[in-house]
This record gives sequence, C-alpha cells and structure tokens, in this order.
Amino acid sequence: MQIELNGRPHPADATYTLADLVAKLGLAGKSLAISINREVIKRGDWPQRRIEAADRIEIVHAIGGG
Repeated sequence: MQIELNGRPHPADATYTLADLVAKLGLAGKSLAISINREVIKRGDWPQRRIEAADRIEIVHAIGGG
C-alpha cells in the first residue's frame, strides 16, 4: 500500500503499526514527534496505531540546542 511520509509517497506494508514504521526507517530510540493526518500520536500509542492506505504521516526529529 502507499502512504505519504513527510510529503512524499512511500510504500508501507498493510500490517505495519506506527512503531513498525519507525523501526523500518531506522528511527527507533530517537526523539521524534509523529502526526498522522494532522493528529499528533502519543509515543505510547505507536505500537497499537495501525497504518492505513493514504495516511499522511509527518515525522519530526527533535533537535536540542542552546
């Protein structure tokens, strides 16, 4: 199936959860904020939140600074 990831088409397996997608992208353990269809998803919900065809997913990396 196809999703939109950070504004670009991206293939995804129909069985993926948000946690699966994060792992497949090599982002597990990083400080991230994720929204699906403009709704921010809490990190604790990632393992249960299934990805659906045509979902619009935005992943933002937190960057510290000073």
